[in-house]
Amino acid sequence: MEWDWEFVWQIMPTLLEGFKITIIATLLGSVLAAIVGLLFAVLRRSPNPYIARPIGFMAEFIRGTPLLVQLYFLFYVLPSAGILLSPLVAGVIGLGLHYGTYVAEVYRGGIDNVPRGQWEAAKACNLNPLQTWVHVILPQAIPPMIPALANYFIAMFKETPLLSAITVLELMNQARSIANTNYRYIEPMTMVGVFFLVISIISVFGLRWLERRYGRVER
Repeated sequence: MEWDWEFVWQIMPTLLEGFKITIIATLLGSVLAAIVGLLFAVLRRSPNPYIARPIGFMAEFIRGTPLLVQLYFLFYVLPSAGILLSPLVAGVIGLGLHYGTYVAEVYRGGIDNVPRGQWEAAKACNLNPLQTWVHVILPQAIPPMIPALANYFIAMFKETPLLSAITVLELMNQARSIANTNYRYIEPMTMVGVFFLVISIISVFGLRWLERRYGRVER
């Protein structure tokens, strides 16, 4: 089968529409993962075992099960309980929860690296727990974590083809639909690879900049 540039330009609008959905799912999933990860990391440090242990079990359970299974559960199982989610919403929630458990470990490491004296200084200044977290701990913990967080968000972008399993019209799903309709696979699948490769290369340069800016890498 020979490469057909005319066919490529014909299918490009559809692929770009799918690529837009891929980017939207990644961005929204990254925001949700950042929030969920922070909540998990903070709650697991709670002195109350009735909070820390269930959160810890939930994080381990989510991290220990495949993302694809979680997506199927959100989209196909929850409706039997009366909870109906659109494909994109289910996909974003699945990505956010799944990667949020990994991001929580990054947060945990960053928080643990904050010197103990900072906690004691906040206590000496009569700061309440919320003020301690917002004004003392997180401003010091988050910047060094940014490169590691970016790595997980790049990995999330590469996992978005799994969303096609729940009918999200992202890039891979659109390419597969084109291929099955036209019985031509080389052009759409190759273009999918090109899209992911371009974004991955851009992400690598962005990640290197983040490491120089926030990673505190000694040269």
